[in-house]
Amino acid sequence: MGSRKDSAGTDDGAPRPRSADLATPGEPPAPAGHGGAERGPLGSPGRHHSEVVLRVNGTPHTLTVDHRSVLLDVLREQLRLTGAKKGCDHGQCGACTVLVDGRRVNSCLLPAVAQDGCDITTVEGLSGDDGDDGSGGEPHPLQRAFLDRDAFQCGYCTPGQLCSAVGAVAEAQAGHPSHVTDPAAPSGQPVPLGPDEIRERLSGNLCRCGAYPNIVRAVEDVIR
Repeated sequence: MGSRKDSAGTDDGAPRPRSADLATPGEPPAPAGHGGAERGPLGSPGRHHSEVVLRVNGTPHTLTVDHRSVLLDVLREQLRLTGAKKGCDHGQCGACTVLVDGRRVNSCLLPAVAQDGCDITTVEGLSGDDGDDGSGGEPHPLQRAFLDRDAFQCGYCTPGQLCSAVGAVAEAQAGHPSHVTDPAAPSGQPVPLGPDEIRERLSGNLCRCGAYPNIVRAVEDVIR
């Protein structure tokens, strides 16, 4: 009797090849997960990994990263900077927001290997401290304003809100308009940040606790 086949057309009972059996001769097998430390000959990165230099909160880090790893996972798992949070993992909630070369980004969508040589600021780096963890430094004015205004409840989204607010204020000062900016406003001139501008510019950051009114007030306190 012929052997049955499963839905993928593979004979039942036939041995399945292991990842080690599929490896190219002379190279180690592909890692099971995204955080492995695959190494090639003489300790160089293997074909699935590359060495990058990320300058995080003012400190350069030379890391070997999997080509599939996103910046959020490298920050949290390799550098232990857990301020940026994994919320939706689809770039829709903003909990993972950090600053890359001064611009706010969703770190859950950025391949870490593509950030080689970039300056990255996480919520840990917003304080006046030069270290990665932000301990011992003066709070950023926005951090102090969030505390004074009680602009959070559970706090899960707060790191992303803070980084996004820092980026939004910088964008407005540089003259970048938003969807609610008056079309008659002078091009390239700083955009005044009223409540509507703040809401629009922070609309990519979601807060399930509904702390939005106090978040807006905290940003207003800083830009006065």
